[in-house]
Amino acid sequence: MSDRIPGIHHVTAVAGDPQGNIDFYTGALGLRLVKRTVNFDDPGTYHFYFGDKTGAPGTLLTFFPWPGIPRGTPGSGEVSAVAYAVPPGALAFWAERLGQRGVSSVHEPDRFGAPVLAFPDPDGTRLELVEEPRVARVPAWTGGGIGREHAIRGFHGATLQVRTRDRTEALLTDVMGFEPRGEASGRRRFRAASEGHGSIVDVIETPDAPRAALGAGSVHHIAWRASDDAAQARWKQRLDRRGLHVTPVQQRQYFRSIYFREAGGVLFEIATDGPGFATDETVEHLGSELKLPPWLEPMHERIERALPPIRTAEPQRST
Repeated sequence: MSDRIPGIHHVTAVAGDPQGNIDFYTGALGLRLVKRTVNFDDPGTYHFYFGDKTGAPGTLLTFFPWPGIPRGTPGSGEVSAVAYAVPPGALAFWAERLGQRGVSSVHEPDRFGAPVLAFPDPDGTRLELVEEPRVARVPAWTGGGIGREHAIRGFHGATLQVRTRDRTEALLTDVMGFEPRGEASGRRRFRAASEGHGSIVDVIETPDAPRAALGAGSVHHIAWRASDDAAQARWKQRLDRRGLHVTPVQQRQYFRSIYFREAGGVLFEIATDGPGFATDETVEHLGSELKLPPWLEPMHERIERALPPIRTAEPQRST
């Protein structure tokens, strides 16, 4: 078994208005809606997956949109920011594009040598775009007026905010195999085993911050990659031995998941890379219809009728 996590599989957040969520991530950011399904634990709620052409691990930001839910309260014990990777020189384009859509963005000081543009989504989820030279060679999902030279290529990484960082960092390094990569402005950086999408995790310690409260704009959990079921089972054994109270395996149809809460309060998931999103739709038609797992399919008509109606854009393209 590899004793290192390869990187981020997906990040799941909470939204308010389903239509506004789709419009922002597919329209403003140009991501692909790769799956339209429901929260398997609460089938009265949508679950949207936004990513690249196939919804590859490391590109997926997913949402539970609950209409009318109050805004979350930022604080410790959560993923406080999600960062996407874009090619060098792309931030000026993105600042202008976001501004045209009424989204305020801020060019932050270079972080570990890389330019950063920070902005909120419509629900207040903190997003960042980080220029990464390597991604210029990575295939892009394009459309909506966003060319290959500017398009988002998947995750750069995520920021964990905790009151006390020692145990969180020990889990990342001693158990999950992340390597320390330096400290700047109170932010400690760690890199996963892979140099690909979502390999960066930053940890910020805020001892006086209130505990985060879940709501619109909050990140619900962050999921890490396991290559397959066998690797996931070994991770479960290893984490159980550390007393982390890992859940049984949960069937998520497009991957399988285990969950645990780390010492700083952030909900972690380990998800398998497969089987992927083309199990019930072709790659060309991903996200075009509401898809349900087999145990909910007998109630498909009733579930779909109870969900808010939504509109999706025309299919985009990959280059």
